[in-house]
Amino acid sequence: MPQSRKADLLMVVVTLLAAIGWMFSKEAVQLMPPLLFMSLRFFIAGAILLVAGQGQIRRLAPDQLRRAIGVGLVFGFAMSAWITGLFLTDNVGEGAFLTSLGVVFVPIIARVVFREIQPLSTWVALPVAIAGLALLSLRNGFRPEAGQVFFVLAASVFALYFTLNTRAANTRVTRGTRGEEQRKERVPALALTAIALTTVGFVTLALSALREPWAPTFSGFQPMLWVWVLASATIGTAGRFFVQTYAQSLSANSHGVVILVLEPVWVAIFAAAWFGETMSAVQLGGCSLIFAALLFNRWGAVKKLLLRR
Repeated sequence: MPQSRKADLLMVVVTLLAAIGWMFSKEAVQLMPPLLFMSLRFFIAGAILLVAGQGQIRRLAPDQLRRAIGVGLVFGFAMSAWITGLFLTDNVGEGAFLTSLGVVFVPIIARVVFREIQPLSTWVALPVAIAGLALLSLRNGFRPEAGQVFFVLAASVFALYFTLNTRAANTRVTRGTRGEEQRKERVPALALTAIALTTVGFVTLALSALREPWAPTFSGFQPMLWVWVLASATIGTAGRFFVQTYAQSLSANSHGVVILVLEPVWVAIFAAAWFGETMSAVQLGGCSLIFAALLFNRWGAVKKLLLRR
């Protein structure tokens, strides 16, 4: 199987794990402060991967370690904005759409900030994806509520995180100030994920200590909360982000991020089963547009498959 196709399939798995993580997180933030939950979630996930990837981490060069921490810092601020939005919102599906705007921002950041050339298929697919996501979640129009503002902020920072993560996970050759070539060795996927997740734990812990009361949570800790924290840490964090980083290491081109528009589709389905949320005919139409965007984005591979058949 070609590496690009393998990366695409793994990205589909990532969207499923991410959607499940939305459910766990929404349950958890109803029982404890959101940033404190995120710090526990990411420290546990980071500890699991630090143990598994200790061999890779010991062999990292200082530049690789610095880039991995940088990815984690950006990711930490993105997750802080996201969990705050989830805590404030009453509509999980709408939040999934707003967060998925990060998919739209990725090629823009990659082109403007890092001057990466984007294929035409990406620019064709993105407007279709935006229309589909709008139909899926924004039934009553965009309202500038606090939760929505945090979701949009999170989407912007997520786009930067995804681009930095892709660059860190792949070997690159750059040019220095004098025109000399500089080789940036890739950070192995397990080491990169472990360091980034642990860094997120420190960022969210610091923000939680500044903004949130801890005493009520620990004095009245409910056993079910451990279930949501551990499930979020293992399935929705350690598993999800390791698979995502590994998939990104298989393909340096960031246009594969369009596959992540599947996430709100899964969120809408799981939210219907989990929380009793419903999907209208308009939202189902949005799902169809999202899948159409995926076909546009991977049209080259789809065309080859059809010709073979």
